[in-house]
Amino acid sequence: MMTTTMSAAAANHDAELVAASLSGNRDAFGQIVSRYQSLICSLAYSATGSLGTSEDLAQETFITAWRHLRHLRERHKLRAWLCGIARNRINSSLRRDGREPVTAADQLEAVPESASPEPLPHDQAIGKEEEAILWRSLERIPEIYREPLVLFYREHQSIENVATALELSEDAVKQRLSRGRKLLAEEVAAFVEGALARTNPGKAFTIGVLAALPLTLATSAKAAALGAAAMKGGATAKAAGGFGALSSILSPLVGLIGPWLQYRMLLDTAKSDDERLGIKRYFRKLAALIFAFGISLFALVLLGGKFVTTHPGWFAVTLIVLVAGFVFAAARFAMWSDRMFSEHRMQRAAREGGLPASPVWEYRSRLELLGLPLVHIRISRAVASDARQMPVKAWFAAGDSAYGVLFAFGGFAVAPVCIGGIAIGLVPWGGIALGILPIGGFAFGVWAWGGFAFGWQAFGGCALAWNAALGGLAVARDFALGGIAHAAQVNNPIAETFVRGQVFFQKMDVLSRHIGWLNLLWLVPMLAWWRKLRQLKAATHHDAN
Repeated sequence: MMTTTMSAAAANHDAELVAASLSGNRDAFGQIVSRYQSLICSLAYSATGSLGTSEDLAQETFITAWRHLRHLRERHKLRAWLCGIARNRINSSLRRDGREPVTAADQLEAVPESASPEPLPHDQAIGKEEEAILWRSLERIPEIYREPLVLFYREHQSIENVATALELSEDAVKQRLSRGRKLLAEEVAAFVEGALARTNPGKAFTIGVLAALPLTLATSAKAAALGAAAMKGGATAKAAGGFGALSSILSPLVGLIGPWLQYRMLLDTAKSDDERLGIKRYFRKLAALIFAFGISLFALVLLGGKFVTTHPGWFAVTLIVLVAGFVFAAARFAMWSDRMFSEHRMQRAAREGGLPASPVWEYRSRLELLGLPLVHIRISRAVASDARQMPVKAWFAAGDSAYGVLFAFGGFAVAPVCIGGIAIGLVPWGGIALGILPIGGFAFGVWAWGGFAFGWQAFGGCALAWNAALGGLAVARDFALGGIAHAAQVNNPIAETFVRGQVFFQKMDVLSRHIGWLNLLWLVPMLAWWRKLRQLKAATHHDAN
């Protein structure tokens, strides 16, 4: 009576879990996996004699169940339905491999000796030799007795649990267990009991199944609907496709326009032939530095496929040193060029008895808040001048050096949201960006996105993170997905489930598809800046004439 009551309660709970799973609740399906993983794995092991194969078949069973869950009409019969799927998968596997269950295990003599005394990845694992002995002891027992025996020791020696799982009476289970034990040789009985207990699937198995599931039950339907819309050439599909294609074209073009525009802007600030030659020399040396960095990174990537696996710590250190060295060299180079331009100005001033003040265009709003203007923009032709040394400070600031309470734009920009050659803030975007959510060529922060991204979580061409990294080259402590990657969980379903489940990676993945449009946020202001510089240059020439 007690077993019947518990079975009814379990069936009702199963129906509730099925309903929750159908609504997209993956945790509910995780409870289903946890509840029946031991049963399904035991059925598969009893038929195949291979622990690895049994878990593979069990995973396939649960994934198939997830995909076809909506076809289960009698939800309270979930256990029987899962067992039916499992037996179909088992029979298909046996037919495909062309073997009988009793010959599934490797011969004991064929099992190689372990090359290392180290244990397998988890403490409960058993060795290949033990597995072979285990099956040699069990394969001689008829399946009608073997199934309850395997399940009994995996269900903590509970007759009630076995009876519920196999839908048998407790008396029938006791009889089959008694007969099964007698069929086991006395010398191996104790070993079999301990080995079966240690191989019971646990939390890792549940995570593995959930990691392999589609994101939602409706994934296939949504994909089919989108595909149909595209094939029909609907207006929405065409617009989305055109937008994405145009974004992909814009992205590399903007990447080429940026450096060229910076080069032209600097040339327009030059006031002498010496300065123009100095600017050209600066860009040639900068190009050589970038080329050397690119070659070094390319060499690291070529060697990285093996190096990241054999020496992950050294690989990460090498990558950090390489990037830090480049950033340091580029910063030193910029400081050197700044001094060089200042010396040119001083030499010219000495020759000509002083220099005229650099033309400046400036806008400062009348409205002030807490002593700062709402908007302050300063554009100067000076490469190194007093106008540049005095930073622009406002709620919305723009200048060679800009500090904003809310937003800043300039060569050096500091604000909660800012865009600049060097940008520091909560959400900075620049050649070098430092902040909470930095975006840039070199991004350093908590959640970093960039060509070279370093943070707690990192997304980019080269991503180095503590928690999770996603990129062409990805290194992290915990999770990593990438062409060349290293982490505790790397390029596997568990890593993919974690990474894809993080809001940061979801949003960055969407934004990265439209990076061409996002680049307009800095390209349009930069073009306007350049236009104003050319106007100042023309005005200077007009005054000189």
